[in-house]
Amino acid sequence: MKKNIVTVVIISLVCISLVAGAIVLYLIRSSGNNRDNSNNQSITNNQDIPDNQNGQDIIDTQNGQDSENGGENSVDEQNGTEQGQIDSGNNDTDQNNTGKNNNSGIIDVNNYTAPYSNVKKPDAVKALYLTGWTAGTSSALEKFIQITNETEINSVVIDIKDDDGVVGYESNIPAVREINAWKYKYNVDKVIKTLHDNGIYVIGRLVCFKDPVLSTKRPDLAVKNTSGGLWKDNSGTTWLDPYNRESWSYIIDIAKEAIEKGFDEIQFDYVRFPNDGNKKAMSFNSQGEKKYEAINEFLAYARENLPGVILSADVFGIICESPEDTEDIGQYLELVGKDIEYISPMVYPSHYAFNQIVNNVQFPKPDLEPYAVVYNSLVKAKERISKVPDYKANIRPYLQGFTASWLKQGNYQVYGAKQIREQIQAVYDAGLKEWIIWDPSNKYPVEAFEKEN
Repeated sequence: MKKNIVTVVIISLVCISLVAGAIVLYLIRSSGNNRDNSNNQSITNNQDIPDNQNGQDIIDTQNGQDSENGGENSVDEQNGTEQGQIDSGNNDTDQNNTGKNNNSGIIDVNNYTAPYSNVKKPDAVKALYLTGWTAGTSSALEKFIQITNETEINSVVIDIKDDDGVVGYESNIPAVREINAWKYKYNVDKVIKTLHDNGIYVIGRLVCFKDPVLSTKRPDLAVKNTSGGLWKDNSGTTWLDPYNRESWSYIIDIAKEAIEKGFDEIQFDYVRFPNDGNKKAMSFNSQGEKKYEAINEFLAYARENLPGVILSADVFGIICESPEDTEDIGQYLELVGKDIEYISPMVYPSHYAFNQIVNNVQFPKPDLEPYAVVYNSLVKAKERISKVPDYKANIRPYLQGFTASWLKQGNYQVYGAKQIREQIQAVYDAGLKEWIIWDPSNKYPVEAFEKEN
């Protein structure tokens, strides 16, 4: 009997030791992944955005990154082929649907407060885009808060998941952690609280299908090459296949967590198919659906799974002019806004082709005519969607805050306060009232923004 008792005790002690060792090992590993030194940032910026040339007061964080909105960027390709079911562990939450009208399922964008926020949406969002690195730099964040206190700027857009496929703060979503798809760029709780304490509306930018991390870790979810392996765009980046619905839950789970962290709105970027590279070599997991059907179904899925939250989507500026899905990216103006509250056409003059015709006006060098390009794009977009019954989305355009120096001399101009202001005026003259300024380097001339009355 005594011998048996001793045996049980010994076995128990061994088990306890093994558990303790496992805990210690976990803590060691976790501590190594908790934080990246901001001094070792790896930011790709293909845009040559000049320093202030006009004596303007410019906020310059020097932490810009290229994206959908400011031109193509190259990313370091992630490696790995682990496969398995995506398990977010982030099930439906009991959210306070503050922004919803009673039993209507329709969000009143003019009387909206996000489920985990105490900041009411401004009547007209006037926002600047900030990278995660900028948000995580206290001095830079303070400068932007000062701008909102002294000018008409009342909102910011901050990266949740960027076009490198990386969540910019510590995520607790198992699927994100399993593939190491997060990097400590900013303390999300602290940043959002600081912004909210200053009455600033916070929009979270979430890049969808351009995701080199998940697509390489889960190649079964990626766009394939007809010759074998993963397809890559011109910058060598792999993409998720928008037809593959398993990746949808991954994206939405990140959005859910962001809302729980206090973001006021979710803005989907790269909510499309690839637009460059050898498109003939792309192979999708399609069941006969058209591209725009897949994108629209994803947005409908997002709407269903994020109740009470304003959703917006960045779209190509040219779709305001192009009929149907001429760009072959899955963005069809008359359909892309049927399930969400805002579309944000990126009407950057520099991104229009030479001699582009917009609203029956030809622009030989679009970058030199910011007012006219923006005005005609938005007027055309309004005209088209006005003919669509029950079109849901409002238009909140992205405007160009960067200099397109990659265009040859004579085809571009330095974009300072004057050029930004011309675009803003074009928004107003087109009958709209909301806008976002995009500069991947977060350099913004304060003189471009009016003083708050």
